[in-house]
Amino acid sequence: MNKIVLLFALISYLRVTAQNGIAIIPMPAKMVMPEIPGTFNITKNTTIVLAGSGLEKSAAFLNDYLQHLFGFTLKTSEKETGKNSIVLNYSLVINYDEKNDHLPGAYTLESGENGIRITGDNETGAFYGIQTLIQLLPAEKKITLAIPWISINDKPRFSYRGMHLDVGRNFMPVSTIKKYIDYLAMHKFNNFHWHLTEDQGWRIEIKKYPLLTQVGSCREQTLVGRKGKGNEVYDGKKNCGFYTQEQIKKIVKYAADRYINIIPEIEMPGHARAAIAAYPELSCTPSEPKKVAQTWGVFEDVFCPSEITFTFLENVLDEVMALFPSNYIHIGGDECPKEAWKRSAFCQQLIKEKDLRDEHGLQSYFIQRIEKYINSKGRKIIGWDEILEGGLAPNATVMSWRGEDGGIEAAKQNHDVIMTPTSNCYFDYSQTKTEDSVTIGGYLPLEKVYHYEPIPAKLSTAESKHVLGAQGNVWTEYMNNPRKLEYMIFPRMSALSEVLWSPKDKRNWQDFERRLPALKKRYDFWGAGYSNAH
Repeated sequence: MNKIVLLFALISYLRVTAQNGIAIIPMPAKMVMPEIPGTFNITKNTTIVLAGSGLEKSAAFLNDYLQHLFGFTLKTSEKETGKNSIVLNYSLVINYDEKNDHLPGAYTLESGENGIRITGDNETGAFYGIQTLIQLLPAEKKITLAIPWISINDKPRFSYRGMHLDVGRNFMPVSTIKKYIDYLAMHKFNNFHWHLTEDQGWRIEIKKYPLLTQVGSCREQTLVGRKGKGNEVYDGKKNCGFYTQEQIKKIVKYAADRYINIIPEIEMPGHARAAIAAYPELSCTPSEPKKVAQTWGVFEDVFCPSEITFTFLENVLDEVMALFPSNYIHIGGDECPKEAWKRSAFCQQLIKEKDLRDEHGLQSYFIQRIEKYINSKGRKIIGWDEILEGGLAPNATVMSWRGEDGGIEAAKQNHDVIMTPTSNCYFDYSQTKTEDSVTIGGYLPLEKVYHYEPIPAKLSTAESKHVLGAQGNVWTEYMNNPRKLEYMIFPRMSALSEVLWSPKDKRNWQDFERRLPALKKRYDFWGAGYSNAH
């Protein structure tokens, strides 16, 4: 009987939201429309009231959005100015039915004849309330912005809601990075995983090692299309780019103002060819010619686990940690071929000295040594699921990408896990069965992203608490401009935001499809590219 009541309630809810044109993504936990509909009109005379400290960033984000898309901003005040106002506040207590599993970032939004009131459980909650308000705004230029009367009570499902971006293969300018961060903020993501080093390019200035950017940030040319069998074509154009430390500081602040944590990734021990091209002594074969990779794939020339390498990496990490306040530092750990280590007399002797099982044990030794150093600085490491090979570092968090097995194994070992399997979370995969542009391959339609459940059924209730959330990954082998990047992430990123934010029982594919036209209209209003495939 209860299921029938819930079903009728859902049908009624969908009808009401459809009639009122409400298309909020991610779907709020609770949303109630009044029996008698109405609107509150935001005009140039509306005031943003900051009824608490620390709310300036939320007001600034709203005003930036209004200025950019509607051509006006609202004045702010610390005192309530009457009915024509948007009141921002926060309270340590927000009333929920589910009180025992409360994550930071909850908010309520009340819109009625007396104005709009947004109350967060903290500053972040108020900011997320602003993102929902933005989705209630029209997706077309108007002087008066009609907001429907509505009551929303909302909170996040997962603590980690992430998006990744690889700038090692194809460098993206600062303006694109900032726009990407804005997209994350508007979808209530809270972590930006910034993949900064690769075989094809080193993208972060390290003052102690200037050759990393002088040499490692440039490749002589780039493969055109997919890798063939000896008949590859290259563009013949030098490809360079890196971020200065001053640029990174500004980007970190830009993200923090949007309540987004940036997790930097410095790849090791594999995917290190750009660094080795700059400093050949980091390789097990330093006398051989070294170049920044011009094609895609996995390369055998990896960091040699020598004292020279560990000193280099510790110095690099010191500068990285000084730039990024993130509690997490991502150290990669994926796709590290062992052939160079097998051929190296030094590595074989090190395996014997350290009483390691084999080259997999050597990788575990490498990761655990780096983890110990990062832990000594008060930080934690995240690594791709290959860091399980040879034994997991004591305090590591695992990013499970080769399916969910690595995440399941890590959770059973009481390690925290972030799910990001290729099957559901790789946005470099094609969105259509027949490719409409060159991609890495694979096929990941929108519906499959939407139906992803980050908590595997194989985990017990206690083990499942180690699943912090999930992340969408964007590898850029075939994304060399911002428009292609947007085309590949939208609307799949929007679908993932609902997976990570909304209550599991509120997710409904048919309703998401209903909201898609309004979502795409908003993309058009933003000037963003997107795919129509689903």
